[in-house]
Amino acid sequence: MASSQANLDKMQLRQSYRNLWHTDLMSTIQADFPYCCLALWCGPCVSYMLRKRALYNDMSRYVCCAGYMPCSGRCGESRCPEFCLATEVFLCFGNSVASTRFLLQDEFNIQTTQCDNCIIGFMFCLQQIACIFSIVAAIVGSEELSEASQILSCMSDMVYCSVCACMQTQHKIEMDKRDGKFGPRPMAVPPMQQMSRIDQPIPPPVGYAPQQPAYGQPYGGYPPAQGYPPAGYPQAQGSAYPPPGSYPPQGGGYYGK
Repeated sequence: MASSQANLDKMQLRQSYRNLWHTDLMSTIQADFPYCCLALWCGPCVSYMLRKRALYNDMSRYVCCAGYMPCSGRCGESRCPEFCLATEVFLCFGNSVASTRFLLQDEFNIQTTQCDNCIIGFMFCLQQIACIFSIVAAIVGSEELSEASQILSCMSDMVYCSVCACMQTQHKIEMDKRDGKFGPRPMAVPPMQQMSRIDQPIPPPVGYAPQQPAYGQPYGGYPPAQGYPPAGYPQAQGSAYPPPGSYPPQGGGYYGK
């Protein structure tokens, strides 16, 4: 019960995250079409590479399903993390993709947009409807329901594969951003205690967003504006204009003749 409540609390905390994905699910095909095709046809292999990259290629950090499942830490990951990760991505492909997503979200405080939530929710709903139709068709024995369930199953499989491919492309683009491929310098590897786990608080956005100047300070390091001319500015020598308080000039000018 305690672990389930912790999972629910973590899901609620993700709603308050302030950062956004670099690319939403609708734009991943346009952003990186070749990688999206690779994720579509070789999903488990891509999931393996992305999880390893999300751990900064340090497999000593690996925990089954990134620590989000009851089996996490109980599968002998410390003895053979590469084999355990390969088993995870082939036998629990959906959980491996979701775990990598949660890992990135919790590390960088990334929220999911409403559009992405609708796409993921539609995928799950379509799978449930296809499963219900298959059960009803098997019980009733109607050919029409059987054909409808097969069509729904094909549609749900197509949506599932395409959404998972887009999600993995989204993760890849986000790690490209993390590693400095869209900026001047790569981000340093965070210490072990800052890697996301279900029992940790919201981690700080380590090097993920540029620091904004404090209110009232000049942006970009420019000095504050000075009065013009500055105080103590010397008067030009030989100027034709008399100093203040000496007008009209004494004993001169046009009317003094």
